[in-house]
Amino acid sequence: MCLAIPGKVIDIQQRDGVRMARVQFGGVVRHACLDFCPEAGQGDYVMVHVGFAISKVDTEEAERTYAALEEMELLQAELPPEESEARWQ
Repeated sequence: MCLAIPGKVIDIQQRDGVRMARVQFGGVVRHACLDFCPEAGQGDYVMVHVGFAISKVDTEEAERTYAALEEMELLQAELPPEESEARWQ
């Protein structure tokens, strides 16, 4: 089962015409496409599903969701090791 996971936007860049962000999920950082969530900015929390930010959420909602995923031990299953960052550089 795949879930959307809350993460904090660390920075935003344009890559090949696509608005991409580095998003932090606790201590894990992954890349996510922001094209479906154009209102998201640096410092905002977004819900990420399969590499796409699908909505912006407030800090409290992000923290509640993150805590629930950790409690259910689903967080690690939803954040497998990422492919090499070399393709983004």
